Amino acid sequence: MLAELPVADEDARVGAAERNGQLTKPPAALGRLEDIAQWYASWRADARPRITAPQIIVFAGNHGVAAQGVSAFPPEVTEQMVLNFQHGGAAINQLARNAGADLDVHPLQLDSPTQDFTQAPAMSEAEVTAALAAGWDAVRIDADLLVVGEMGIGNTTPAAALAAALLGGEAGDWTGRGTGVDDAGLTNKTRVVAEGLALHKGQGDGVETLRRLGGREIAAMAGAIARTRSLRIPVILDGFICCAAAACLAHTAEGALDHCIAGHLSAEGAHGRLLEGLEKPPLLSLGLRLGEASGGALAIPILRAALECHSGMATFAEAGVTDA
Repeated sequence: MLAELPVADEDARVGAAERNGQLTKPPAALGRLEDIAQWYASWRADARPRITAPQIIVFAGNHGVAAQGVSAFPPEVTEQMVLNFQHGGAAINQLARNAGADLDVHPLQLDSPTQDFTQAPAMSEAEVTAALAAGWDAVRIDADLLVVGEMGIGNTTPAAALAAALLGGEAGDWTGRGTGVDDAGLTNKTRVVAEGLALHKGQGDGVETLRRLGGREIAAMAGAIARTRSLRIPVILDGFICCAAAACLAHTAEGALDHCIAGHLSAEGAHGRLLEGLEKPPLLSLGLRLGEASGGALAIPILRAALECHSGMATFAEAGVTDA
């Protein structure tokens, strides 16, 4: 399916570039905002678009590998935080409101954690397919921008394992402190990632790697990102875990993330390296390490600003201003 998904609309890209060259400003004066506007226009097949219906989705899942003490928090916090999202009390609720975005929360079988990936594949084929489908079905077809995020105690561990499996390197290159484990906890977490990598080494493409080392919420993010591509909806990627999900698509089909942009660089140590591997320079760098789609949500106003300038500014001719 990934190999057959639509590509950007070249006519819209050319039209947006021509309009950009006529706006009342010196060439390239708005820097990267100009590139972002033209990229967005090409995916919406509209040379003069605006964002009117952004959607944020938070997927939640639990992980069998959490039983090995890889997180500073117990697994029951996943469900407790889902309730907090649903009651409007989390950071992402405030950031979604600030960005003018609809927020949807999807818990995925929280009472049935994935398998411990140091002992067996994290998910069966049926389980990973169901999680991918849950993400696919969660995307609103009338959305014009998507941010996906996650909640899942212990999920920086599968994210580190996925990144290492897909981009290479040792477990220690990708394993960070996550929710704030101490030195002993980091050593233990790195051991767990290394054991998972050793067990599943060389076992298939990005989606198969996702099945073996990922989690339901990670697979759901991948499914949602794939669905937006089929609908020509641009995506803002969130932090380390979201980008690990996206990497599974990128390593399955070339160009699978062409409709995606990186919202921010998180404080999770390996996120920058992962973004470099995906060739996605971040829009923001604010030292966040929360997850929940928080960094992606903060980037929505940046995209809005780029498009308001692109679509709302007058051209030299319209403003009666002499151009260069």
